[in-house]
Amino acid sequence: MAASPPLRWREGGTGRRALRGTRWPVGSADTVAHMQRQESAESRWCAVQAPSCEWVRKDVKPAWSGATEKKKISHPLRTMAAFQLLFPLWASCVAAAAHPSPHIAPCQVVQMDVFCSDLSLRSAPRDLPQGVQMLDLSRNQVQNLSLETLGFHTGLHQLNLHSNKIHFIQPGLFKDLKDLRVLDLSRNHLNVFALSKISVGPLAAVESLDLSSNGLYTGMSDYFLAESPSLANLSLDSNSITKIAQNTFSGSSSLRKISLHNNVILEIENGAFDSLDHLTELDLSKNSITCIIDFNLYNLEVLNLSKNSIEFFQSVKSDNSFKLRSLDLSENKMLYFPLLPEKNVLEFLNVSRNHIQTLNTTGRVLNLTNLGDLKYLDMSYNKLKSLPEVFFSNMESLEVLNVSNNCISSFSVTSKDILHKVKVINLSHNSLQSLTFGENSLHSLKKLFLQGNDLTVLDQQIFQRLPSIKYLQLQQNNLQICNSEQNQHGLMLKDQNHQDPIGCVSFSSVYNLHFLYLSENNLRTIPAKAFVKTPLKLLDLSLNPGLDMHQDSLCGLEDSLVHLLLRENNMSSLNTDLTSLKSLKHVDLSTNQLNTLPTWNKDSAIESLNLQNNNLVTLDQSTVLALERSLKTLYMGSNPLSCCDNLGFLHMVQHSTIVVPDIETVTCVHEESPEPVNIEKLTREMCHQPDAPNYTAVVVITLLVVIILLALLVKCFRSRRRKRRRGFHA
Repeated sequence: MAASPPLRWREGGTGRRALRGTRWPVGSADTVAHMQRQESAESRWCAVQAPSCEWVRKDVKPAWSGATEKKKISHPLRTMAAFQLLFPLWASCVAAAAHPSPHIAPCQVVQMDVFCSDLSLRSAPRDLPQGVQMLDLSRNQVQNLSLETLGFHTGLHQLNLHSNKIHFIQPGLFKDLKDLRVLDLSRNHLNVFALSKISVGPLAAVESLDLSSNGLYTGMSDYFLAESPSLANLSLDSNSITKIAQNTFSGSSSLRKISLHNNVILEIENGAFDSLDHLTELDLSKNSITCIIDFNLYNLEVLNLSKNSIEFFQSVKSDNSFKLRSLDLSENKMLYFPLLPEKNVLEFLNVSRNHIQTLNTTGRVLNLTNLGDLKYLDMSYNKLKSLPEVFFSNMESLEVLNVSNNCISSFSVTSKDILHKVKVINLSHNSLQSLTFGENSLHSLKKLFLQGNDLTVLDQQIFQRLPSIKYLQLQQNNLQICNSEQNQHGLMLKDQNHQDPIGCVSFSSVYNLHFLYLSENNLRTIPAKAFVKTPLKLLDLSLNPGLDMHQDSLCGLEDSLVHLLLRENNMSSLNTDLTSLKSLKHVDLSTNQLNTLPTWNKDSAIESLNLQNNNLVTLDQSTVLALERSLKTLYMGSNPLSCCDNLGFLHMVQHSTIVVPDIETVTCVHEESPEPVNIEKLTREMCHQPDAPNYTAVVVITLLVVIILLALLVKCFRSRRRKRRRGFHA
């Protein structure tokens, strides 16, 4: 595999300045151990370690040694000097004991795994249990990596040191870690160590090594890979490597996966990967590679070359079979379709976001490479103007085709043998003027994306020819819908004159269609029974200003429709009967001119209703009560509601479990308030209405008075009658 000539890398600059400005103990292990013993001895100067103690300790030693080198001083003076030096030390230690430093959280130990990440440690704690197999020291302050740093734990299987400040590694350190399998050294300063040109090996048992984000440039990785016979997974992501030399991986012949993402690779020498017989995955994305010529990695299964500057990709001409299954060439500068191996098992091919204008290879010859195993093909965001049907003749297994955002003006599939397994076709945002599907073609197609094409005229029965279609996106076109009578008339014309009627598209009798998007189509009317015998679950008719819906336009969707979207249609009323839609749960009527609520009854199943940005003033009380039974979410903001004419709605909002996400924008107009009143602040007392219960009380009191008076009259009458009788007897 070859590429453009290398860019000459001039070593120096930052690297040399870093080397001059820093003194690292690059020497024998005894030297390092001596320095660490000296550091540990100094740390025992005070029983309680504190910043103040350490500060005094550093100042005491030179002052004390300086005093011994001076001329002899009298005994009292020496005593006084010693007291002056030792008293601050004693005082600081007492202060440290009284105010101990913040306690560092202990490491977490789970069986033989120890987690010490993000504890500001410079080395592993010394009280760890013996037999540790996994040690996580990530996100700490480790600078020098030695056996003492690791607490002399030599039985480690996994070691995680990412996000530290490591710039020195004890030579021969990993020779003692014979069981180490996984080593993560990412996000450190290993470029400083690599300047010493000392190998860290051997890494005899290491199988996975992460050296990403270490500032390594060309040649520096050799000091980590020279003696890694068991290494299988290698990450060199986010470094500054410009060239892959022929011997870069010569000491790591067992590599299976290499990631070189986000480097500055300009050149790959011939034979750089030839010695890696086990290599199956190679990531060279986000580099500066300009071309790939004579690609010959027969055993490679996954190759990522995205985000480079590749203008041409060509495989070597060979009778040998390639094992390549996935090839990503997206975000490059290719003008032609890549020249792929003749014998391949490619399943995934991504050439999106290139400059491809034709499917020819280099000239006038159409690329008809055998891609019988290909399942996913992405050619989106290119400059394709045509897509010949014959191009897919050797793609018997293709399931997903994405050619969106091109300049394609026509697309046709007439043969039942072409794309017979395809499930998804994305033709969105092209310049389609012609779309043709033959009888019995595309019988596995389930999703079709046609939005953003300005389609005006289609074969009236085009979607009835897709027996498995479930998902159809047609927004941002200029289509009109046929009613069921036109559908039948069209079928009759077709039988008699063998011509399809033009001017509208039929959506009835599409027996498996569940999702239909028709927004932004300049639809004028939705005729009666437009979707009969089509079991739609979602229907989007939004953004069609002036849309007029027939009363029976949704006839046939009674048992299937769940989502209905009618936003931004400038409708003043909704003539369509929604009460018959038993399965309807989500309705969007926002940004219209509605002044009355659609009618719903007690059998309504509506759970979500959006009525934002309309002209609703008074809400019908019976409809509000019907909705309250099932409604869960209600959007009602930006409507000129009347405060005192919607007390039923007020009660529903304030006392039910219905969620109103835009409650802050739900206001009403009150005659005594110059500004709209938020619905949450409205109370019944603010509405001075005649109180019906007071009239009832007056009537009751009046009746009671009349009854009492009548009782008194009766009593008086009886009393006089008794007196008369007594007078008569006398």
